[in-house]
Amino acid sequence: MGKRLIHQRRGRGTPAHRVASHRFKDKIRYRSYDALEKEGSIKGKVIDILHDPARTAPIAEVKFENGEKKYILAPESIQINDEIECGISAPIKFGNTLPLAEIPEGTPIYDIENTPGDGGRFVRSSGTYASVVTHDANQAVVELPSGELKYLNPNCRASIGVVAGGGRKDKPFLKAGKRWHAYKAKGKKFMTVRGVAMNAVDHPHGGGNRQHPGRPTTVSRHAPPGRKVGSIAAKRTGLKR
Repeated sequence: MGKRLIHQRRGRGTPAHRVASHRFKDKIRYRSYDALEKEGSIKGKVIDILHDPARTAPIAEVKFENGEKKYILAPESIQINDEIECGISAPIKFGNTLPLAEIPEGTPIYDIENTPGDGGRFVRSSGTYASVVTHDANQAVVELPSGELKYLNPNCRASIGVVAGGGRKDKPFLKAGKRWHAYKAKGKKFMTVRGVAMNAVDHPHGGGNRQHPGRPTTVSRHAPPGRKVGSIAAKRTGLKR
């Protein structure tokens, strides 16, 4: 091929395709699942609300009673100097963190753990929330924003409320340059030229009198790097019937 494809250049790992993780605040995880939370609760105070380039939602810096500091996802309506509480005996209040077994059915929750103590895995994007459908001694059923029902250990923790920053997508970018800066802040490449719009020397889908791939777009998983474009090892194509 005449030129390296964009996914080949991206795989090389040059600065243009690398996330600027040195600008990220920290990993957003719950505090360790210790006896304080399993047997009672621990209180913390919100000392700052920050923007983190790594994520779409604002984060809150919390200082707990034992002197520990953690970054958490900020829920809607939280303010500096507000108090939050983590543990099995914490009240049902926006920002508090409890095991799923202690959260009433129908309560909006976010930042849900997949296994007890993993720090939070589901529903972490701005403006999102899940709902507790039901729970018993063996499992808790949670409805995710996609509508999927997730069956989890009732000891998995979750926070009460809705992730802040819900209107983020309502304001249009208006100009391509603004979107370019937004992508650059997260280390993403913008914009990407379609393969069918290129010349034949630049891409397997390029060339021709009109824009069309000119060949099957499904390729083997073991195809060489210059040919591995399109639907890789696809089980099916088109709309699901």
